[in-house]
Amino acid sequence: MSNERIKELLTQLREEIREADVDDELQKLMSDLDDDIHSVIEDDADVGALVDRAKELEADFATKHPTVERFMREVIDVLVRMGV
Repeated sequence: MSNERIKELLTQLREEIREADVDDELQKLMSDLDDDIHSVIEDDADVGALVDRAKELEADFATKHPTVERFMREVIDVLVRMGV
């Protein structure tokens, strides 16, 4: 269930980022993280480093893009439950 939930959240997060005025650098960082998360859930690998990167992005989104930050927090919560 966690894998399906995180895929749902990532889809919602991508939609929110498209709708928000997110700068190119943050979009690239989020895209890279998204790719890495998909790789981890497919390979059932350790998610610790991804959680740290996601938390950094969450902090970047917090003040300028609170809706995006909310979805990022949910992604982090699911990642943590997956095995950190």
